[in-house]
Parts: sequence; C-alpha cells; structure tokens
Amino acid sequence: MTRWPVSYPLALLIALITAAPIVVLIGLVENPADFLDTRNLDLLVNTLLLMLFTVTGAVIIGVPLAVLTAYVRLPLGKLWLILLAAPLAMPSYIGAFTFYAAFGPGGEIDNLLGISTPSASGLTGATLVMILYTYPFVLLTTRASLLSQDASLINASRTLGLSLPMSLWKIALPRALRGITAGALLSALYTLSDFGTPAFMGLDTFTRVIYVEYNAFGLDQAAMLSLQLLVIVGLILFLESTIGVTLERPGRSLTIWPGRWQVPALLAAVAPIVMLSIVLPLGIFTLWLFREGNAGFELEYAWNSTYVSLLAAAVAVVLALPVAYASIAGRFGRLMDRITYLGFGVPGIVMGTALVYAGLQVPFMYQTLGLLVIAYVLRFLSLAVGSVRSTAEKLDASLTKAARVLGARPSEVFWRVTVPLTFRGMIAGAALVFLEVMRELPATLLLAPTGFETLATYLWRVYEAGYFGRAAIPGLLLVLMSGLGLALMLFGERRAEFGMIEDKKS
Repeated sequence: MTRWPVSYPLALLIALITAAPIVVLIGLVENPADFLDTRNLDLLVNTLLLMLFTVTGAVIIGVPLAVLTAYVRLPLGKLWLILLAAPLAMPSYIGAFTFYAAFGPGGEIDNLLGISTPSASGLTGATLVMILYTYPFVLLTTRASLLSQDASLINASRTLGLSLPMSLWKIALPRALRGITAGALLSALYTLSDFGTPAFMGLDTFTRVIYVEYNAFGLDQAAMLSLQLLVIVGLILFLESTIGVTLERPGRSLTIWPGRWQVPALLAAVAPIVMLSIVLPLGIFTLWLFREGNAGFELEYAWNSTYVSLLAAAVAVVLALPVAYASIAGRFGRLMDRITYLGFGVPGIVMGTALVYAGLQVPFMYQTLGLLVIAYVLRFLSLAVGSVRSTAEKLDASLTKAARVLGARPSEVFWRVTVPLTFRGMIAGAALVFLEVMRELPATLLLAPTGFETLATYLWRVYEAGYFGRAAIPGLLLVLMSGLGLALMLFGERRAEFGMIEDKKS
C-alpha cells in the first residue's frame, strides 16, 4: 500500500476550500433559465467587445514594442523597458479614474489648458484604458520569446536578400507566436476580471452589474451573472493552459543598431504611450495634491491597507507550504496545486459575491476582517504557492537525507532544514500577495467591515461622491506600491537572466 506524503491531507483541504466559492455560486442561482435573457445578452456583448478590442489593441502596441526592446539598442534602453512595462504593475482603475477626470468638457485638461477633448467614457474610454494597462502582457511574453531565438536564421535571410523588416515579419514573429498568444490571453483574462475600469467609465459589463445587483440585494442575480462570467474566464484559462513553450537551441540574440535620425523617431513614437499611461495619472494626482492637500484623508486608511495586506500575506504563505510540497511530491499534489489557481482566475467581484452569501450563513463571520482576509487568501494563494514551489524544487535532497541520517525527526527536518532553505520563496510569495491585496478593490468593497476603509475603497468613495481632488494621496500611494511590485518583477527577471548567463558559462 502506497503511503501518502504528509503534505497531501492539508493540501487537499486547502484545495477544496479554494474551490468552495464556485459551489456556493451554483447553489445561489434560483432560475437558470434567466441565463439567456435579453439583458444578460447585452452584458455579454459589452464584455466580449471590450475584451476583443482590448486584446487587439494590446497586440498592435505590444508586439512592436517587444521587437523594439528586445532587439534595438536605444540610449537608456533599460529605462525605456521599465517605463513601458510599468503600466502592468499599476491598477487599471487608477488610469480609468484619471482619464475620466482629465478628458471631456470641464475636465482637468480643459480647465488648465483650454483644450477641448472628447470624454473618456463608455466602451471607447474603457477600451483605451484597458489597452494602455494590458499591452505589457503582450510586450513581456513576446519579448521573452524573441530573446530566446537564435539570430542565425534572420541573418541568413538577410544574406539572401530579404530586408530586415520582412525578416522580422516572416521569421522572428512566427516563431514568437506562442508568446504573442500567451500575452493576448492574459490581456483578455485581465479585461474580463477588471471591475474598476468599466465602473469608472460607466460601461455595463458583467463585473459592474454584479456590483449593482449586490447593492440592490439581488444576490441570486449577482450569482448568476458571476457564473456566466466564470464560464468565459474558464475558457480563457483553458486556452492559456494549452499554450506550451517553444524551445530553441540557445544562440546569439539579434542586435539592431539604429541610425542617428532613427533614435528620436523611435522615442517619439513610444513617448505618447508613456505619457498617457504613467505621466497623465501622476500629473493629475499631483495637481489634486497641490490643490486640496490631504483634505479628507486619514492615515488610518493607509494603515488599514497595510495591516490587512500583511495578514493576508502571512496566512497565504502558511497555507502555501503544504500545497507547494504536495505539488513536488506527486501527480495528485500537482492537481491540488492547479486547483488553487482557480481563485486567481476568479474575478474579485465574483469571489466577493460568493463569500457574502457564505458570510450570511455564518453570521459571526459576516462583515468581519476575518472574512475579508479569507477572500484575499483565496484570490491570491496561488501567487504564494508558485513562489514557494519554485524555490522548493531547487532544494538539494541530500541535505534533508543527511539530517534524517543524523537522527532528526521528519518534523524537525522540516522546520530546521526545509523551511529555512525555502525562506526566500516564502518572502517573495508574501510580497506578491501583499502588493495584490493593497490594490484589490471589488472584493474589499463587498466584504470590508462597516467603517473599514482602505486606500482602494477610499478612492472609490471619493469618485462616487464627486470629490475627485481627495483621491490624490491614496492614488499616489497606490502608484508607489505598484512601483514596488514592478521593481520586484524586474529584479526577478534580472536574476533569471543572470542565471542563464551562468549556465552558458558553465
């Protein structure tokens, strides 16, 4: 009889809890026939149009930028990569809020410069914002694919008379198709799950109407809409999981040295993207800060965000340990690992809807900080699991075997050898969960205890009240936290590149 690894029972329990919100939503639906009524079809059309337009725009912008940052040697090239990747780390609702306030008659651009601009609202405004904050998915995945290619095929095609642009089009980009597709699907997934941008732009999508139904005490209708959204999200997750990695023999990467006149032209083409996605939000928030100072803002909001994020990060790391080790132990453990990713694929508004109902069935948990932390952990547990697992997989098994030979008990080996060696992965996972929780809006709106405001929810409240100027401090603090997330991501990329260099040397 095969003995289960010690980590399996706990990992199984955690995986079942992760999947529980979906079961709750299914039980909430009272009339499945309403799935295809006219109103729901309108929401489906709006949601799919927003996703389609966003993905198209993200690919149109992201692929050329991937070629630019991968192959072209620009002055301060790393700086441009950081600036172009930065929107990925920022919550899209930050951009939506500032776009809504800046454009249109009576907007900040009109008031300051006297320049009349069209309003950024509805499907057009939401699409523009989503493109600006999701194209880095395509940029980074495509760039990774391009950097992994050997330039010899392109050099051979140029020797045979093919121009550089045609060589990139016919040889480099087809080989990077999987990277492009992966980025496009990530862009689609983010668009489907986003609540803040459609809400700020006044576009009725599934996420926005779920929140409206919840506020109107239509929990069953909110659950039905949530399940419809989950079907689409599940399809995107399935398509994303089928994309493999194209393996090529390592070789020298292509390098393009632009001419002196080409550099300003390239930078001028890139500058509007940076201006709209980074400079505009920072400029609007800075303007509001000078205009209204800290009016209405209390440090308690920042403390609440920090406190609850630390709690969620700590709980997520503790729960991630058995799941990560179970994943390494065998096939069944890997299945439980994959189940935890359901939470990350479930939009925050959907998770919040399910846990509101669960809280109503357990009154002592309803509108408590504990239920809010549970929502965060279920949403972002997979981030901690991935970080811990990636570190644990690299452990030298001889160290734990040596400890056992020397007489240490299994529990002692775990706490004195295994945990210290995976501590770096635990810290990285906790940092990722912390940053995501700081920015989470819809789940916090639905589940936060009465009177408990975070930076994200305070930003939402001032939007609803029309006091836009009071969003300056929470907006800037959220941008700062997003910057820390980007630094963490790029540090990881730098370590990975360093590891590749070391492997080549060896």
